Amino acid sequence: MNQAQDHTALPKGRDIPILLMGIIGIGTSGPLIAKSVMPVPTLIFWRNLAGSLIMSPFALRKREWKTAAQRRAIAIAALSGVFLAFHFIGFFLAMRFTSVAAGTALAALQPIFSAIYIRFKGGHIAKLSLFGMFVAFASVFIITGVDFNLSFRAFEGDLFAIGCAALSATYVMIGSKVQSQIATSTYTTVCYGACALTAFPMIFLTSSTFIAFPKVQWLWLGLLVLGAQLLGHTMFNLSLKRLSPVVVSLVVFFEVPVAAVFALLWLHQKPSAGIIPGVIGILIGCTFFVMGRNSK
Repeated sequence: MNQAQDHTALPKGRDIPILLMGIIGIGTSGPLIAKSVMPVPTLIFWRNLAGSLIMSPFALRKREWKTAAQRRAIAIAALSGVFLAFHFIGFFLAMRFTSVAAGTALAALQPIFSAIYIRFKGGHIAKLSLFGMFVAFASVFIITGVDFNLSFRAFEGDLFAIGCAALSATYVMIGSKVQSQIATSTYTTVCYGACALTAFPMIFLTSSTFIAFPKVQWLWLGLLVLGAQLLGHTMFNLSLKRLSPVVVSLVVFFEVPVAAVFALLWLHQKPSAGIIPGVIGILIGCTFFVMGRNSK
């Protein structure tokens, strides 16, 4: 069974540092979004346009548009970008409506949505592995707690976070399939570009500010591009060429404690007392997930 078929195959070799960089990069996303005052569609547009332009020289060098299969893959990559845009809308709104920790925790439902999709398509994920995923997800709530009772605004933020988790799982599943036909650089150039184009009309439909921001806001945007976009999304997409989207999504659970640390440093949002037992719980859940490889 190869790694593309084995949905519990462990990362190894260069995928380990790639995923570690991805965790750190994506962990900066929530706190930076919370610090930014750019309207949601504007932030999505500039972030993804920058990511697409940075990746485009590498994509152009590949020249992956010559065959019908490559052109079809590029079209699907563009569709993935549309899903990514709506994922970002949900995530960015969650960061504005609820706490960084709670929003990030609910967005971490992504691997469970991915597993549901795999099972629906006839793929095999052992019950013990599924149990491990739920243990890891429950541990996320030990770290963050549940804020449904704080306010209706926070509840809305939680709903946005859950929706963005489902959209993120769809984006990851598409990316995993498409990258069997084209390179990560080609995929991310098209995907990020399509995401930016999807967000662009929303800027004007919502009468959002487009350019006139203080210099510090452009600094937050630059850090968001460098961290969450390039070190986060791009590194995770690169690992999808060899790993199951379920495994890559599971790794995203570790975004939660990383985001909590950045939220403490940048926003002075104190992490809960459950952060250490929560991280231990995530590790235990991941251990069950791995043990499921040898069970039915």
